[in-house]
Amino acid sequence: MQTILHAGATGLVGQLVLQRLLADTRVERVVAPTRRSPGVAHPRLFAPVVDFDALPEDAPWWRVDAVVCTLGTTLARAGSREAFRHVDFDYPLAVARLAHAHGAKTFALNSAMGADPRSRVFYSRVKGELEQALSQVGFHALALVRPGLIDGERTERRTGEALALAASRAMRPVLPRAWRPSRAARIADALVEAALAPRAGVTTVEAAALA
Repeated sequence: MQTILHAGATGLVGQLVLQRLLADTRVERVVAPTRRSPGVAHPRLFAPVVDFDALPEDAPWWRVDAVVCTLGTTLARAGSREAFRHVDFDYPLAVARLAHAHGAKTFALNSAMGADPRSRVFYSRVKGELEQALSQVGFHALALVRPGLIDGERTERRTGEALALAASRAMRPVLPRAWRPSRAARIADALVEAALAPRAGVTTVEAAALA
């Protein structure tokens, strides 16, 4: 029975991860710090509302076995490169460092296909820099799940993403697996399994396995 900290429980993939964690008999308790309530009531869920710019460093709920991180935004929603990096790099790294300092051994990250700290693409570079920084925190097991375009029903409207997804769905049969949309449910499954059945060292789950 494990205690899992889940950061980012209100997004598309995050909601699916939370559902799976709460339904899994291997999980004793889920701690889900969020900026707003996830709208879920469960006897094994503790969801403190936090300010990610001022995380409580000594809160007892940091003492967990593993972390699943699905924090993230888009450049359009963030409004600037600086704001995007703050959410997609600074927040996950802060969570990782605090959880590790309190004893967490495992970290599973929802990253992105093409993550590379040397990429010329800003989005991919930030994701790659985060992966690189996390590898230096000291986790016994670090899992990097790298989906492509995420296939799932969002509550928020993302016009460009919706058009790209519609085209990708239509072309799915002829696309190489690595370029097919990544199913949100499979991403969630990969993250949960990485947290609950960790492999020592750094492992990656590429987009081809999530199509």
